[in-house]
Amino acid sequence: MKLANSDTAWGAPAKFFHWVSAALIFTQFALGWVAVSTRMSPTKLNLFVWHKSIGMLILALVVLRLLWRVFNIAPSLPADTPAWERAVAHASHALLYVLMIAMPMAGWIINSAANIPFSIFWAIPLPAIAAPDKHLAELAALAHLSLFIALAGLLVLHVGAALRHHFVKKNNLLIRMLPALKWLK
Repeated sequence: MKLANSDTAWGAPAKFFHWVSAALIFTQFALGWVAVSTRMSPTKLNLFVWHKSIGMLILALVVLRLLWRVFNIAPSLPADTPAWERAVAHASHALLYVLMIAMPMAGWIINSAANIPFSIFWAIPLPAIAAPDKHLAELAALAHLSLFIALAGLLVLHVGAALRHHFVKKNNLLIRMLPALKWLK
């Protein structure tokens, strides 16, 4: 498997960042949902530590992913892709990056403004990025929820587009991100 991206394929680091981010984001959806639905208990507090820790891990991975993307070309879209579809693809990918950064940042602001000391995975203290402020914590919580809804919708679009390219348009867009699943050809 190649490391660097090419005009026709994603490299191993890009695939790693993509799939690890995807797995962590879907884990976050479940953890966040269970944490807010659970009554106050040590379990709820632990769920929130996991949720916040994974959020910071996603933030770090997205920064690394963006750095990789800056220094590597992205494979070209299939030649028959219409201009409007290219524009939507580029805009939706940019928005995915924005949301993957904005969500953990909103969570960090919630935690800071709520004046809750926090250590990533119970080990690495995370500094506050906002002064204690109940109103700011509430606004950041509303932003976090809104960003979640936007990200969930955009992920449905993203997955749907990948499946459309594979099953309807019958091109290799999906395959080149799934190196271990050659049987999908």
